[in-house]
Amino acid sequence: MKAANTSIAKTMIVMGQEARGAARVLARLDSEQKTSALHAAANAIRQAAGDILQANAQDMQKARQNGLSASFLDRLKLDQARIEAMAAGVDRIAALDDPIGQSDQNWTRPNGLRIARVRTPIGVIGMIYESRPNVTADAGAICFKAGNAVILRGGADGFHSSFAIATAFRAGLQSAGVPANAVQLVPSTDRAAVGAILAGLEGTIDLLIPRGGKSLIARVQREARVPVLGHLEGLCHVYVHEHADADKARAIVLNAKMRRTGICGAAETLLVDQSCAVNLLPLIAADLRAAGCVLRGCERACAVFADMQMASEEDWGTEYLDAILSVRVVDGVDAAMAHIEKYGSAHTECIITENVAAAERFLAEVDSAIVLHNASTQYADGAEFGFGAEIGIATGKLHARGPVGAAQLTSYHYVVRGDGQIRP
Repeated sequence: MKAANTSIAKTMIVMGQEARGAARVLARLDSEQKTSALHAAANAIRQAAGDILQANAQDMQKARQNGLSASFLDRLKLDQARIEAMAAGVDRIAALDDPIGQSDQNWTRPNGLRIARVRTPIGVIGMIYESRPNVTADAGAICFKAGNAVILRGGADGFHSSFAIATAFRAGLQSAGVPANAVQLVPSTDRAAVGAILAGLEGTIDLLIPRGGKSLIARVQREARVPVLGHLEGLCHVYVHEHADADKARAIVLNAKMRRTGICGAAETLLVDQSCAVNLLPLIAADLRAAGCVLRGCERACAVFADMQMASEEDWGTEYLDAILSVRVVDGVDAAMAHIEKYGSAHTECIITENVAAAERFLAEVDSAIVLHNASTQYADGAEFGFGAEIGIATGKLHARGPVGAAQLTSYHYVVRGDGQIRP
């Protein structure tokens, strides 16, 4: 990563060219070489823990001075345990099966031609993300595992942390004899760098992945000139059905909202069936209030639990990323699904019920990237899916959907093997 001693536009073009060159090398690496390089990157992150913590302290001090929220500070904060978890995540990705070269479809035509659909790297990926510096390691490792080079542009609030992580990651790659430019971080917080990435860096970027708030996503949708794999906000819902087990409902709702409020899989709206609201909602709400959660409810919700603010129309469409939860009492499955369709972001939704028919209907008809039955929305995470880590949760419907791991960052081509066939 070169110092920004030239204009950001020129710097970005050079980064794109270097990424393209690295991608050509990555496409020729075998599985063992990629695995060894990622383990080396993980070890380099561990060895650089002191530098990373020092850089993070700089970012945290500035964030506090800027008056950023407690949930934001939690996303930004690194400690020894989180650095080890970050390095362990890279190790897990290293240990995954290499998706490149795998064939998921094979068939033989009547004329004897043998056809296979084989996974290939996408090439160069541009990643724009905000606040969470651990994304630097996750994204670098996942893209590398899939044979892709990546250009990372992290948020200004976590710049020093991300730069320290990327520096260590690149040092690990270099020690393993692979191109350090397979993973690059934009060495500037200049917003012009985002514009350059959206424009495609003169054709060197093959896929763009944004991960952030509404303003970032809106800009990407407005300006992108390359294909986009979107990670929209996480307006996640938990629906407590009339046949919910009370103990499960209390435990799942509390975990879904309060385990970590600042992640995209945190529940933002609780829907409760009218038929069980009088008995069950006060218990769930009391658990949440005891944990420090502010509740904003509809008229019927406020009527059964007094310690709740009246919700506004805006609340139903808000991703709080904080200890705040919207609560609505609904008249059955149809009303719950209608609410999710109207206000949701197609990210993650959960139904809590012992009624198998109701659960299967919810799972089949709710059109979100992840749907769960009797499990916390906080499982919306690539590592929990067995992907090692994730680069984000794709909420669109094309190419990839849900947690995006290494396998989802591949394309494919068709390999046709013959024995002299010619077309009549």
